[in-house]
Amino acid sequence: MGILDGKNILITGVITDSSIAFHVARLAQVEGARVVLTGYGRLSLVKRVAQRLPEPCPVIELDVTDDRQLETLAARAGAHLDAFDGVLHAIAFAPQTAIGGNFMNTRWPDVATTLHVSTYSLKALAAAVLPMLRKGSSIVGLDFDAQVAWDGYDWMGVAKAGLESCTRYLARDLGPHDVRVNLVAAGPLRTTAARSIPGFDESDKDWDRRAPLGWDTRDHTAVARACVALLSGWFPATTGEIIHVDGGVHAMGA
Repeated sequence: MGILDGKNILITGVITDSSIAFHVARLAQVEGARVVLTGYGRLSLVKRVAQRLPEPCPVIELDVTDDRQLETLAARAGAHLDAFDGVLHAIAFAPQTAIGGNFMNTRWPDVATTLHVSTYSLKALAAAVLPMLRKGSSIVGLDFDAQVAWDGYDWMGVAKAGLESCTRYLARDLGPHDVRVNLVAAGPLRTTAARSIPGFDESDKDWDRRAPLGWDTRDHTAVARACVALLSGWFPATTGEIIHVDGGVHAMGA
């Protein structure tokens, strides 16, 4: 029996099989969960990727900036599973003008897009799925440590700081529903999204050098395990927390 045996998990953010969300979905299934994926944009691509999981699973469309899709999410997800025990929020986006050293020049519309997709969407997703969450459920979001300013990360860094604050407020408001909300702050991993961040390639060896435990940007295992652990019942009294899975870099000085 796995730690997610008998649980139903909704997972967002799968784009390719290099996505962190894909590795979480794979491990969740290995640990006994039934999974539904959401996709945005190239839905056919997400459906093909879903076939590479240990158990092919349903894919439903979700644009987290579309109120209508959020309003119907519970009904559409409910067509596949009658209730959920966990949700993975693995959604983030910033226009190129909002990252890569453009902090002082980014105009509000692009900042607004970054915050809407990368920060507000956590609250929007939580509200949309709340009617389907069983007692003891867990919402887990993917983070990148926002304690400092990272070169090239710019407004996405601001969005992640907002995501961390949003998690604390959601933990407060969803606690009475017996729903936990936590983040996993991952070190840099080679994903489609990461490759769009200027300077990502240069961070590879530097992160490994700074990490007391070392760091491999090609290995998603540790991050996926942390997400699955938080989605399980093994952290029943933990909410509003940020679990760092970065080899220890967040705790080191410059």
